[in-house]
Amino acid sequence: MFRRTFWFTTGVAAGVWATTKVNRKLRQLTPESLAASAANKALETGHRLKDRAVGFALDVRDNMAQREAELGDALGINSDPELPAPRRFAAIENRNDPKYTPKYTDGKHTDNTTYLGNSTYSYNRNEDH
Repeated sequence: MFRRTFWFTTGVAAGVWATTKVNRKLRQLTPESLAASAANKALETGHRLKDRAVGFALDVRDNMAQREAELGDALGINSDPELPAPRRFAAIENRNDPKYTPKYTDGKHTDNTTYLGNSTYSYNRNEDH
């Protein structure tokens, strides 16, 4: 009698376990559940890709700055050399204009030459081509 009760109880437990397992699997395979799990996996993949892309972009930016510094040191661009004092160039004068003609005061010649101090005029003749 004990043997029959044992096997009956074992059969009932196996049936309950199998029914629970099958019902769980059926719930997982419903369209709503499949859509939710697909959306969750897509979100996880998107976050992973975003994190990788951000990490890659930061690595590229760091290495770019490092390489730029190396090239600047190699070419001597990063050093601050002493710059020469700004020059003053004589402007082209129109001798026919009375304001550019030399003046004589007390028998002395005074030069009326005008200079371009802080001019934005460029003397580079190749920049127009």
